[in-house]
Amino acid sequence: MPEISRRAFGGLVGGGAVTAVAGTTTAAEAAPAAPAPAERPFKARPAASGKRPNILVILGDDLGWADLSSYGAPHIRTPNLDRLARQGVRFTNAYSGSATCSPTRFSLYTGRYPGRTPGGLAEPIANRAQGLDPNHPTLASLLKEAGYATTLIGKWHCGWLPDFSPTKSGWDEFFGNFGGALEYFSKLGQLGTYDLYEGDAEYKDLRYYTTVLTERAVEYVGRDHDTPWLLNLNFTTPHWPWLAEGDEETGAEIAAEIRAATSQAEVSAALHHYDGGSVAKYTEMVQSLDAAVGKVLDALRGSGQEENTLVLFASDNGGERYSYNWPLSGEKFVLLEGGIRVPAIVRWPARIDGHQVSHEPNFSPDWTATLLEIAGARPDPAYPLDGASLAGYLLRGEEPQERDLFWRVRANRALRRGNWKYYRDASGKDHLYDLAADQREQADLAPDRPELLAELKAAWEKVNSTLLPYPG
Repeated sequence: MPEISRRAFGGLVGGGAVTAVAGTTTAAEAAPAAPAPAERPFKARPAASGKRPNILVILGDDLGWADLSSYGAPHIRTPNLDRLARQGVRFTNAYSGSATCSPTRFSLYTGRYPGRTPGGLAEPIANRAQGLDPNHPTLASLLKEAGYATTLIGKWHCGWLPDFSPTKSGWDEFFGNFGGALEYFSKLGQLGTYDLYEGDAEYKDLRYYTTVLTERAVEYVGRDHDTPWLLNLNFTTPHWPWLAEGDEETGAEIAAEIRAATSQAEVSAALHHYDGGSVAKYTEMVQSLDAAVGKVLDALRGSGQEENTLVLFASDNGGERYSYNWPLSGEKFVLLEGGIRVPAIVRWPARIDGHQVSHEPNFSPDWTATLLEIAGARPDPAYPLDGASLAGYLLRGEEPQERDLFWRVRANRALRRGNWKYYRDASGKDHLYDLAADQREQADLAPDRPELLAELKAAWEKVNSTLLPYPG
């Protein structure tokens, strides 16, 4: 149907911000410099296949779609991520697999809808009984079978010890936190206990968490690797509590509240930091994330591996209280665009040209399928992927596969087909939006297009019928 063709969506979104910041440089770059070329529509650079790349997947935590200056933020400066975008492809229609941390990580690690597995039904995981089944194939386990070394540094949030851990799900090494949030200095986390581990053993370091993760990632990429590697680098920044480098005093107050808590609810309230934060503090946190990514990318360049390392940067879901999401509506937890549309950047100098922008809709499970194909790894036929590989699009100039993007959370449902989006809100009311004309989702066309609404609703129901029901 012409009105739902996904190829029709063109033109820059987000206020045309990239050309305005295309010349932004890092402190390490010479200044003044000639303006960088403006972005151009994505076009693959067909080439003879070379050796398999290293894979570096970097996740920000609760980073909003427009929180980078290259995506339109007028008050946040992200020169390192802007440089990454200039050196690769910036995606304007990238989505997370869900609207909260755990389900999205399930979708990225498994390449499947979160509702395929019991652990993926938690939104998010909040106790030791929930987690990613160690017997389920993952991006790491499948790449490991294909000869990759695999490491996860940072936030896991797919279950706690003793039953769940990255090292039980295909990662050779793990350094990070098991839960969804932690106080950045004391490392007191979601369960009210210390939450920084190396492998399955506690690791004591009371410095600012972003700094600790950055140092470990820099060390990893600088090693003498004798095989291709996968590094999942999962920052907690800029997730609450609202703390930046130097905020030890505020961190100590939050840690004291956690230690004094007599219930899980009180621990959660302390970490949510409802009485703290500001746009200025959030800006500081995002800019510290950018600086951390810059250090890791500098280490990658210094190691001589930059040319043949595929870097994927994204957020695990939409932004939260202080995020800049304009012009999107909604935020984390809901399936409006602001809750699931995220910044996404891909760089692979050996195979993909820079200064490019793509408007191709995609979501987290697609990147699982893409990375597996690029690495020459095979999905497990007993656990078919829900994502569609973008390798043909990125590397060979093939037309992307026509398909729907599907989301389900307890309170909402959504499906995107081309420019059309079906959305059911928490009250049970169905909506229909034309994202090409109304990415803010304010003009509900459901009364005008009842047949299309019914068609998309039926498509959602068909996928939903194959998923596990929510308990309770």
